[in-house]
Amino acid sequence: MEVNGTVYDILHNKVGEIWTTNPEESVYEAIRLMGEKNIGALVAVNGDEVIGVLSERDYSRKVVLQGRTSRNTKVGEILSSPAITVGSSDGIEKCMQLMTDKRIRHLPVVDDGQLVGLISMGDLVKWVMSSQRHTIEQLHGYISGDYPG
Repeated sequence: MEVNGTVYDILHNKVGEIWTTNPEESVYEAIRLMGEKNIGALVAVNGDEVIGVLSERDYSRKVVLQGRTSRNTKVGEILSSPAITVGSSDGIEKCMQLMTDKRIRHLPVVDDGQLVGLISMGDLVKWVMSSQRHTIEQLHGYISGDYPG
């Protein structure tokens, strides 16, 4: 199955801010922000440079399961790094392949060295479902004779 569209298409239809953290922040503060904003990951930046992603999975595996405390652990000690990023002109299929191959659920979007967004596996699933729904509607119209072609 071929999936058309680009990262830009997803970002263009997505609302919300890009939430970030930095390597010196405590994991506790980062997790608190994720809970407050109801999000599953933060992009870790050092100045303007995207250096990684901190996810709930990182927290559970690298803090909870290792007996660390979130107040005494810095984001830089547990984040997934280096950052695996995409650009806004990259295709949806490329993103799906990267997430599958790298076993990740979030991709920071970087254009010309600047963070411009974050897409999640959920964003990709919504895009694919919407694309399939549109195709089905077109095929239904064609079969029923309503297709303008």
